Amino acid sequence: MRISVFCEPGFEPRVSASVETLKRLAGLGGEVVVASGAGVASGVSDADYAAAGARIAADNVSAGAGAEIVLAVRRPVAADLAQVAPGALVIAIADPYGNEAALDEIAGTGVSLFAMELMPRITRAQVMDVLSSQANLAGYRAVVDAAGEFGRAFPMMMTAAGTVPAARVFVMGAGVAGLQAIATARRLGAVVSATDVRPAAKEQVESLGGKFIAVEDEEFKQAETAGGYAKAMSAEYQAKQAALVASHIAKQDIVITTALIPGRAAPKLLSAEMVASMKAGSVIVDLAVERGGNVEGSVAGEVVTTANGVKVVGHLNVPGRLAATASQLYAKNLYAFVETLVDKGTKALAVKWDDELVKATLLTRGGAVVHPGFGGKVEEAGAPAAA
Repeated sequence: MRISVFCEPGFEPRVSASVETLKRLAGLGGEVVVASGAGVASGVSDADYAAAGARIAADNVSAGAGAEIVLAVRRPVAADLAQVAPGALVIAIADPYGNEAALDEIAGTGVSLFAMELMPRITRAQVMDVLSSQANLAGYRAVVDAAGEFGRAFPMMMTAAGTVPAARVFVMGAGVAGLQAIATARRLGAVVSATDVRPAAKEQVESLGGKFIAVEDEEFKQAETAGGYAKAMSAEYQAKQAALVASHIAKQDIVITTALIPGRAAPKLLSAEMVASMKAGSVIVDLAVERGGNVEGSVAGEVVTTANGVKVVGHLNVPGRLAATASQLYAKNLYAFVETLVDKGTKALAVKWDDELVKATLLTRGGAVVHPGFGGKVEEAGAPAAA
């Protein structure tokens, strides 16, 4: 069973296998082939992979020759899959939303493409949850980036020359990234507050030492479904909440926005008027900039300084700014999934096509897009494998 580890495009420093997971993949019966240079940006050399038992190939096409499993961070281009085995499994962060043409190209190669970001958030799949592992790092890095742009100290300091007040940090969205941002800012000594549309987030924010900011009326208390999702709020409530948040933002030194909705443009949380209300030298970090941004005026890949002296940080691929750690966690996510696709006795592929993890993540198979969310039919996901 040949397993290939692809080299990513130049803008992606992460890699899909660590030395540790490479050894474990070999333990599953895999002959691991790594494209030359795949791990360099994450601090893993070709020599490191070779010492762990991998064979080094010149490029992705060579690495993919005869492969039954291809591991990648970003969805590979179809040309790189030219020599993979018929019906091979390609596992990556596939970014399928709005990329239907690319999915069709991948389908045309005959491979089965799995999107790790579509992994269901159930107990048995927690170790495979790439969204959580990467968002956790993004939340941490957002605070580090904010501290780097902020011209003042974070903690309160009492010195002979006077007292330095603590920085005020406001986190918008208390999901995985938001909660890590709260925890990191608190460790650095900031006074932290946060908001979220889910009532359950209040306890999580407060458990990390943050102050929860929301209009906590009866509508808010009923704003969560039995499944833990937020309900749509009335226009009246939205207006009250917006007014509260706007008045709060004007007093903050740093704002970090984390709101993302799969398959949709990021919701706008900060208007130009809110940004203009902040003090000169304040910093905003927009973690949703790749999906259009939560902040009016943020620019993907740039740090913009507004007319009133507020820095709006729009770094791309924030987890990739911690490439070594992000790769280590992502590689473990991948290995945990691959382990479910292999028969440990025969050391051969044994995909259970009716498994809920497979059905949730499978995008293409047998020459077609099969995921129902992207134009495929539900029954196709369980069809016989292509020859």
